[in-house]
Amino acid sequence: MLHRMQWDIVQGSGQAVRALLEHLQSEQELFASATNTLKMVEAHLLVMAQTLAHLSPLLRQQLVQLDWHGWQQLQQVLEQDVQPRREEVWYGIHALVPATLELMAQLRRRLPAWFEIGY
Repeated sequence: MLHRMQWDIVQGSGQAVRALLEHLQSEQELFASATNTLKMVEAHLLVMAQTLAHLSPLLRQQLVQLDWHGWQQLQQVLEQDVQPRREEVWYGIHALVPATLELMAQLRRRLPAWFEIGY
């Protein structure tokens, strides 16, 4: 059940990041935005990073291709409010999020029982 809850959190935040960015045309538009879009994107990235940091060792072993170091760095930058962090956030948006969603989807297809509610 924990795996399923973590899956739902990561998926939901990843999809929210995608939705927030779909109307933007460029990196400059995101970082120059007068709206709260960047703050919302960063909040979802932090939720993803924190959730991934708490995955069970069993799940982590199945996701060896995930950029664990990248997620850890992004989490630290966001939690400590390090500025500037444009490169880290951009890397998270365009590399970490898509790769993580794909790798987790592959794992769920390979081991569906791990993500059942009653597991």
